[in-house]
This record gives sequence, C-alpha cells and structure tokens, in this order.
Amino acid sequence: MDAPLGEVAGMMAKYRVHAVVVNDPETSRPFGVVSEIDVASAVASGEEPCAHEMAATEALAISARESLDRAAQLMSEHSVSHLVVLDSASGHPIGILSALDLAGVYAGTPAD
Repeated sequence: MDAPLGEVAGMMAKYRVHAVVVNDPETSRPFGVVSEIDVASAVASGEEPCAHEMAATEALAISARESLDRAAQLMSEHSVSHLVVLDSASGHPIGILSALDLAGVYAGTPAD
C-alpha cells in the first residue's frame, strides 16, 4: 500500500501490465487497483503519491471459478475495466482480468 509512484510504475513497465492490485497488508485482501491512467494522473499532478493514494478504482473481485460471461457482466455493471481474480479456496488474489483479455477471448485471439 505504501509503494511510491516510481515503484508502481516500474512494476507495470517491467511486467508489461496495465494495472496492479494494491493489497491491504493486514488482511491480504485487495484494497484497490492502480491502472495506467492512475499513474498518468499522478505524474501529471507533479505529486509522488503512494499506491493506496493512486488506487482510484475500488478492487472489484471475482472468483477464478466464475465464467467469463459473469466477469463481463460485473465489468459492465460497475463500469470498470479490470477485475481482481481470487483463488477459489484461499480468497487471495491470483491475477487481474482486463476488458482487453475478454475482448481477446471473444475475438478468438487470447491476449499474451
């Protein structure tokens, strides 16, 4: 939660991802999501916020056992482009599903 802007941006660049999950250290549960737009906004502001301050999107989660149709429904209902995917057994985050991932599946060309 306290990772500075540079560290968050570095993770995104290193792993070539458009969003990262910010976990609450006390519960190990998702607190929020920092997207590339959140990073751009932070850079434009000239400030150096930490991860939990940049997380403009509440962490909306889905179980790994749920269908892609359900994921699309949640994204649409909540106007978000990323869902935190939770392990069905532990409830801990195991990944992020993006709207681009969904588009790739429905287009027949899954994202890398």
